[in-house]
Amino acid sequence: MKEGEARIGRYTLRYVEAGQGPAIVLIHGLAGDLHAWGAQLALLKPHFRVVAFDNRGAGRSTQVDEPVGTRDLAVDTLGLMDHLGIAHAQVVGRSMGGAIAQHMALMAPQRIDSLVLCASFARLDPLGRRVLSNMREALEWRGSWADHARHSVQNFVSAEFFNSRPEQVAAIERLIGGETRLPACYTRQNEACQAHDTSGDLARIRQPTLVMAGAADPICSPAATRILSEGLPNARTEIFDGASHFFLMEQPERFNRLLFQWLQGHAKAQA
Repeated sequence: MKEGEARIGRYTLRYVEAGQGPAIVLIHGLAGDLHAWGAQLALLKPHFRVVAFDNRGAGRSTQVDEPVGTRDLAVDTLGLMDHLGIAHAQVVGRSMGGAIAQHMALMAPQRIDSLVLCASFARLDPLGRRVLSNMREALEWRGSWADHARHSVQNFVSAEFFNSRPEQVAAIERLIGGETRLPACYTRQNEACQAHDTSGDLARIRQPTLVMAGAADPICSPAATRILSEGLPNARTEIFDGASHFFLMEQPERFNRLLFQWLQGHAKAQA
């Protein structure tokens, strides 16, 4: 596994890459950093060149309290691809990462071979907006990542998972509560998610797209999933019944199988 830093404009992005072959770019969501992709890096690196990175404002990438939008983060990601000499790639984004991936496909369609949008959205519905607002306010009011995690963790997993898997829920809570990023960067990206709206542009995203969603997700709800599925002209949708926003962790075997099969089926050799 190679670790590195890329200077993209005024920002430094921390990244890891592994493997050889067709390129896969993994974009994490509002919570967490590149470590969210640990299981997928292990799964994919024997078959692909896989890149994961910390978005600006997360992990060990540049953190600045300033306005930011999902389109800005897409520009960063395309810049990282330039830095690494990746002409085109399949892009996998979870939650906010999927919103970033949509902008990449709109801005540079020739560079995106396929998309995988996990628990993501073209625009949030009123429930999703309320959940994000509540999580942001919990962090701002308490000033503690641990308290933020305690108030937020139930939004990420289903009721059945929460009730039956206390050790895994505690691990997720520790992960969220162990954040070291500036709270202001979380607030700015939370606002970016609420402002994101590509719903009127989805018809221009012609790449094959795999949409995956949890049926019990209050953040990226079935309503938000329908907007993606019905708006994208070349989409396949997989719903994870009984799972929520973190269906990748709730049903990992199915998720990893679908992801691997999709990426294998849409891989293109690098020029």
